Amino acid sequence: MANSNQTVQFPDDFKCPISLEIMSDPVILSSGHTFDRSSIQRWLDAGHRTCPITKLPLPDPPSLIPNHALRSLISNYTLVPLPEPQSKPNPHSLIQTLVSVSSPLAAKLNSLDQLGRLCKRDFGARRRLTESGAVSAVLECVNADDDASLQEKALSLLLNLSLDDDNKVGLVAEGAVGKLVHAVYNGAGDSRALAATVLTSLAVVEVNKATIGAHRHAIPGLIGLLRTGSARERKEAATALFTLCSFADNRVRAVENWAVPILIQNVRSGLERAVEVLGLLAKCVEGREEMMNHDGFLETLRFILRKGSSRGVQYALLTINLLCSCSERMCFEALKAGVFEICLGFLEDDNEKVRRNATSLIQVLQGKVNQM
Repeated sequence: MANSNQTVQFPDDFKCPISLEIMSDPVILSSGHTFDRSSIQRWLDAGHRTCPITKLPLPDPPSLIPNHALRSLISNYTLVPLPEPQSKPNPHSLIQTLVSVSSPLAAKLNSLDQLGRLCKRDFGARRRLTESGAVSAVLECVNADDDASLQEKALSLLLNLSLDDDNKVGLVAEGAVGKLVHAVYNGAGDSRALAATVLTSLAVVEVNKATIGAHRHAIPGLIGLLRTGSARERKEAATALFTLCSFADNRVRAVENWAVPILIQNVRSGLERAVEVLGLLAKCVEGREEMMNHDGFLETLRFILRKGSSRGVQYALLTINLLCSCSERMCFEALKAGVFEICLGFLEDDNEKVRRNATSLIQVLQGKVNQM
């Protein structure tokens, strides 16, 4: 008669180091340690990329090698056949479900969900999906304004696909920008924030910055999200604008769409990411003119110098530096506001960029004083 799992003393090697339960599907990590597949997969899905035991880094994507010998030992020891490990989802089958017009909504949601998990950790799966022609079907799901879950899963899948630089240009060529901009304006649930995040990912490639910025509704849509969105949406919109505005032409486009006053409003409401965008817009004449004509702008930046994070301080110093380099009036106002004394306090700051920006601004202010 077979021994019961409750009465048999199992060797410790049969137990998963994570769950401490007998393993039904043991797999080996590159570190050499064995875990039950379901337990280590949850660890990896949570974003960890180290071995739970050695803490050493794992390759990306991590490989899970079936430990057939141990599985056989466990099965023979218990005299109870263990269940067969669950087979991996077939990407081709999932793609076919996605592209088929006859697939029900539930099936498409399931396919998007499984493809998203698969593509998150498998470069080959991401490449196969983009080469399969399924991207157009994913983009159609992005337009599903009447179903937030379908839209969100499609956007999450696009974000996973955009993690590979080779895919970024291809996704833009497939028409992703128009669909993403549509989601920025009309998305439900978390879709607007996700769409902004995907635009940020695509804009990492220089040629995409120009393409996205040239779309007549892209920058206005992000600025609109920055004006009316939730805290998460405003943060993602500011991040997308920061990435896009490293391209000079996009700075002018942002200023022309009233980005400056909206960014200032966001800085005052606590969104420091907006200071970073202002630092880029201050590199163009149009941006500097808007800032200098905005009442209380210098006081807003002065508050960041006093209370902001190192990165916020860095960009506040950069912005004031650019303004003072082009305007004696701004130099006078900065000196009057005590910016010079604040900069002196940053000369011993732990952050090298803060020290460098403070030193540069001190030199600009001193130079302007000598000319007065």
